[in-house]
Amino acid sequence: MSFTTRFAPSPTGPLHLGHAYSALLAHDMAQDAAGRFLLRIEDIDQSRARPEWEMQIYQDLHWLGLSWPEPVMRQSERLPRYGVALDQLTALGLTYPCRCRRGDIEAAVGAPQEGVPQFGPDGRIYPGTCRARPMSEAGPEDVIRLNMEKATRALPPLSFTETGPAHAGTHRIDRDTLCHTVGDIVLARRQMGSSYHLSVVVDDADQGITHVVRGQDLFDATQIHVLLQHLLGFSTPRYHHHRLIRDDNGKRLAKRDDARAIARYRAEGVTPDEIRSMVGLG
Repeated sequence: MSFTTRFAPSPTGPLHLGHAYSALLAHDMAQDAAGRFLLRIEDIDQSRARPEWEMQIYQDLHWLGLSWPEPVMRQSERLPRYGVALDQLTALGLTYPCRCRRGDIEAAVGAPQEGVPQFGPDGRIYPGTCRARPMSEAGPEDVIRLNMEKATRALPPLSFTETGPAHAGTHRIDRDTLCHTVGDIVLARRQMGSSYHLSVVVDDADQGITHVVRGQDLFDATQIHVLLQHLLGFSTPRYHHHRLIRDDNGKRLAKRDDARAIARYRAEGVTPDEIRSMVGLG
């Protein structure tokens, strides 16, 4: 299969220099491999997604000189597909409904124990309060979680190939790590029908993504994605986790950092080549 990668922003704010670096790098890698670069709009969180931000994504990326096949995949149009994947995991007996709110989880965790991980790639490691609840009790106020202990029982050898500079090589997926430092991840959030982890795995498989190019901050989440790929019968792509673009104080850029927004640079007369130079691709 030919090299296929993607850039998958969320339309919840302006793209900044970090997004420019990720998109340009993925596009360059696809061109160098005579492959395909796809754009995907991750608008599963409709409470935060805005049409004007989506339109600005297209404008910013076109201005940078990027192109992609149409139509663009949009997560908000794929809820039934995520439901099929969730049903598949439920049929395997691996899911359960959870009514816990953030405060409930904090109270259940109690005082942190020295040496025991408190947070993982999915946030606070869930203590398993609702693990015994059957899916027949699931309601609109529940999230749906993956029972990690069941999901990793009799787990065959799993691994992924990383080509990014910080962790290049083959990485094996460890059951104990998944159970104790990741925990029961959320597969479907309230009012959303899916979660980032489930939707990104399904989307990458359906789009035939062979190489995932994304920021270093998502490296630890890759073990979750490889597990879900195995459970759902998908192939595992190669991964390239790149460095993060940071501000002058070393802090990772966020969408609220409007001073680094691509649109602002455009308005100030900065050229796409100068943006490339700013992010180290000149």
